[in-house]
Amino acid sequence: MGSLSIWHWLIVLVIVVLVFGTGKLKNMGKDLGGAIKGFKEGMKEGDADPKASAEAPKQVASEKTAETIDVKATEKKEA
Repeated sequence: MGSLSIWHWLIVLVIVVLVFGTGKLKNMGKDLGGAIKGFKEGMKEGDADPKASAEAPKQVASEKTAETIDVKATEKKEA
């Protein structure tokens, strides 16, 4: 009684096909497949990005530090 047999699943499948129709089910399948594919690609890109993004802030920080040093040196010369 607790688990559903194959006959129960077949009845559910027939009802779903009757309610939604095969065309709508095909479109929903394509949409679901596209969403899963996009998610997988996003996960792959996310794995590759941390290495590149970890290096980029260091370069930006060093450039800002150099600019700050130049500004402080210019302020001292003017004073």
